[in-house]
Amino acid sequence: MLEITSDNRLRSLIVVGDRVLIKPKSPNDRTHSGLYLPPTVTEREQVQTGYVIKVGPGYPIPAAVEEEPWKETEEKVKYMPLQAREGDLAIYLQRNAIELEYDGEKYVIVPQASILMLDRTENLFD
Repeated sequence: MLEITSDNRLRSLIVVGDRVLIKPKSPNDRTHSGLYLPPTVTEREQVQTGYVIKVGPGYPIPAAVEEEPWKETEEKVKYMPLQAREGDLAIYLQRNAIELEYDGEKYVIVPQASILMLDRTENLFD
């Protein structure tokens, strides 16, 4: 299956905002009766599944206004974290997904709002 390790090349990628990087599961290319479907049919399905690889920091929260303007403040941005975690199985809407290829592998980036459901099973990749 897919390994997520500390020396993995995907660790250097940074996903921004409320976006989630997903490795799509290989679609079922056969019907129940055994007929093979062309890739265009399976790619057009509205709901897809895949494994969450990287997660952005979340939704930015506006900084609180301080009452003492003479104090130097650090412009640290705070984020509301996302529900998705690395290793989750995500069911997402295909129409909001942006497809990309990185090192010969196909991935999609979807906003958190496009994820319909997460399956957080321990040892999902074992």
